[in-house]
Amino acid sequence: MKILLAADGSTYTKKALAFLVTNHEIAGGDGEIVVVNVQPAMPPRVKSMVGAAAVQDYHREEAEKVLKPIEKFLERHSISYTSRWAVGNPGVEIVKAAKKDKAQMIVMGTHGHGILGRAILGSVAQNVLTQIEIPVLLVK
Repeated sequence: MKILLAADGSTYTKKALAFLVTNHEIAGGDGEIVVVNVQPAMPPRVKSMVGAAAVQDYHREEAEKVLKPIEKFLERHSISYTSRWAVGNPGVEIVKAAKKDKAQMIVMGTHGHGILGRAILGSVAQNVLTQIEIPVLLVK
C-alpha cells in the first residue's frame, strides 16, 4: 500500500510519523511512504522584490527543515519512502500529490501550526477530507 504522509513539522506530524512506524504493517510488506511538505506561497510582491530564485531557495530550505529529520527517521527504521515538497495551498497540494502518486491512504496530523488549528480540527485536514476519496487517517 502506498501511503502519503502530509508533513508540516508540527508535533502532530511527529505523532503521525511515530504511528506509521509503530504500525508499519498497515502499509504491508511492499508498502511505501510518500512524504510531502507544502510551503505556503509567498506574496507576488516578495517574489518581485527578491527574485524568483531567492524565493525558490527559501522554500527549499524551509521544506528541508521538515523533510530531512523525517527521512533520517524512516531510514533508521528501514522503511521505504520518497519525499518532496510543493508550494501552494496545503490542502489542495496534498490532494494533488495523493492523486499523482496513486496513494491508497493519507496520514496526517489533526492540527498544524496555526492558532485556529489548535482550537478545532485543522483547516488543512478538513480541506483534505472534503476533497479526496481515499481513506484519511488523522493522528491526534
